[in-house]
Amino acid sequence: MHNYSRFLLLLVLCSACALANEPFAERVLLNGNILTVDARDSVAAALAIRAGRIVAVGSNAEISALMGPGTEQIDLHGLTATPGLLDSHAHFSSGGLQTLTNVSLNYPLVASVADVIKSVAARAVNTPPGGWVLGSGWDEGKLSELRYVYAADLDPVSADHPVWLTHTTGHYGVANSQALAMAGITAQTPDPPGGVIDRDAEGNPTGVLKESAMALVTQLIPAATAEQERDALRMMSREFNRECMTGLKDPGIFDATWKAYQDVSNEGALTVRVFALWHSPDTLDEARQLVQKIAPFTRPYETTGDDRLISGGIKLFADGSGGARTAWLWQDWNKNRSGVDEGNQGFPGIDPDVLRELIFLYHDAGLHMGVHAIGDRAIDFVVASYALALIRNPQHGLRHAIIHANIPTELAMNTMAALQQTFDAAYPEPQANFTWWIGDTYAGNFGPQRSLRLNPFHTFQQKGIHWGGGSDFDVTPFPARYGIWASMARQPLLGVYGADPFGQAEAVDVHTALRSFTLWNAHQMFLEDKIGSLEVGKYADIAVWNVDLYTAPAEDIKNMQCQMTLLQGEVVYRLGQDSEGPE
Repeated sequence: MHNYSRFLLLLVLCSACALANEPFAERVLLNGNILTVDARDSVAAALAIRAGRIVAVGSNAEISALMGPGTEQIDLHGLTATPGLLDSHAHFSSGGLQTLTNVSLNYPLVASVADVIKSVAARAVNTPPGGWVLGSGWDEGKLSELRYVYAADLDPVSADHPVWLTHTTGHYGVANSQALAMAGITAQTPDPPGGVIDRDAEGNPTGVLKESAMALVTQLIPAATAEQERDALRMMSREFNRECMTGLKDPGIFDATWKAYQDVSNEGALTVRVFALWHSPDTLDEARQLVQKIAPFTRPYETTGDDRLISGGIKLFADGSGGARTAWLWQDWNKNRSGVDEGNQGFPGIDPDVLRELIFLYHDAGLHMGVHAIGDRAIDFVVASYALALIRNPQHGLRHAIIHANIPTELAMNTMAALQQTFDAAYPEPQANFTWWIGDTYAGNFGPQRSLRLNPFHTFQQKGIHWGGGSDFDVTPFPARYGIWASMARQPLLGVYGADPFGQAEAVDVHTALRSFTLWNAHQMFLEDKIGSLEVGKYADIAVWNVDLYTAPAEDIKNMQCQMTLLQGEVVYRLGQDSEGPE
């Protein structure tokens, strides 16, 4: 009986100790400039973290009161903290794979056609005969010649190798003559539905293939291995963390990608939150099969699972690219800024009637979707399709998105505003970086008038439209600091058509730009109650910077440096491997 009493006493004492320790924070951030992005845009000095979540935000004194013997203190020394930055549209898996396997043709590494040729020659020398030479990132708007790369440029340095070089937009590329021959592409080959084989004045293929025509060559390229897919996800997780980024939407995945994500997540190396969109087939029968497969576990409005890897919905295509002049417009495309590409208004990505039926099918199945739409006519079509789907079946809260939404009409924007307010749907997911990284190509193709309404963020704001900021990596560099800056600056990279071809009327301030890469993106990941702002109860996904975004000049935001990244309260990146960042 004596021993039993002692046991009870010890049990009571241990329980009392646990209760006494419960209020203590596991980790605190002190002496900072914490931009919470809450409803009041509050700024605090400190915050406390327990069990991966924020338990208090306030003054140094208030947070210090929650410290116990085991609390880790991170002194920010005046540095600025924001919510971890999010990307509404990043090809995290496929872009990462290209980064690992392709020769980089990005500016400023490549600034001329001659540079492209040198890069291909160098890769060919180190590639076994017959092996593919793959590259990505070239953009004629950044090349001194301001023209496409052609097979004739590549053939002299690649005789023993098929070559495929993907344009930075991913909507066109160039093959050398050997790759064209392997694909059976000749002057007699017709353009495939939804694609263009570029031809010279005599009708011979130049090597440039656009949209669906790319598949004639790319289907011949050996698929990546499962380990390469996993390596790409591990690498991209680290790189996102290095840029104070903690989450993204990855559009257009397939079964192998989903399996790779699961593997990397299970091993603990997925240090970002991923909201994945499955690639939609182009036929209704295949789409129904996809719905049967994924609908049971693709219900983010009901559950986001572990909040780390989320099967979020579907991605579809309505049109093509602003770089390739294949996006679907109401008026002819421009070329070289003031010229007109006579008779070319782009084209729909698939039969519009089929696209509308696919939208109805996925909506009726209760699946969130994002539809790629760049041209004004494509955007009108997608927004009208959403409206019809919601009238037919008024499901609230599916948050359907218009991916890119480059140049929406007034009608489209008014409809977006109404659908957001009434149904929580029709959210633009644009890329501010388009006016920067591919801005010189875009300024030439969209022309002087349409360029002014590219990425109309100020008009969105006036109409009460929320949007989710993205990069479209690897079309543009993924660091979200670029997107925040570009939302404010609207400046092209090189100024081929002047320093201000997009005007400043559609620029927004830093508060709005930051919100579009944090809380508004969290909404599009169905996680706005858990991430996107630094508030009590939310996950401690935190970015620490060397710049105060709210007071710094815009150029300083573009060049600011991530000091530390926390995901769910754990430090996943620290500048200089703990030696140079905050302690």
